[in-house]
Amino acid sequence: MFGDMMGMMGKLKETRAKVEATKKRLDTVSLNEKSADGSVSVTITANREIKSIEIEDALLEDKEQLEDYLVITLNKAIAQATGVQEAELAAVAKEGMPNIPGMDSLFK
Repeated sequence: MFGDMMGMMGKLKETRAKVEATKKRLDTVSLNEKSADGSVSVTITANREIKSIEIEDALLEDKEQLEDYLVITLNKAIAQATGVQEAELAAVAKEGMPNIPGMDSLFK
């Protein structure tokens, strides 16, 4: 019994280390999102850190439109990054979980 428990604890430590390594790797994954017309472009990491925002000069003349484009494009970029992050971390967590009947549906 204790052998199984020790093995499981070791597996959990290993999984925790893999999750931390995955989080660090996600800092290097860049995602790009553009507004519908391409006048605003956002680069973000999979850990949701904004790296750059590019705005076409024509938008600088219309503050309200610029604000709208920024909100929409940033929200799309954050959603994309969140999806990548969640998928990557779920894959690592699922890999490290013991085979318990019924638990596999939690990570789909």
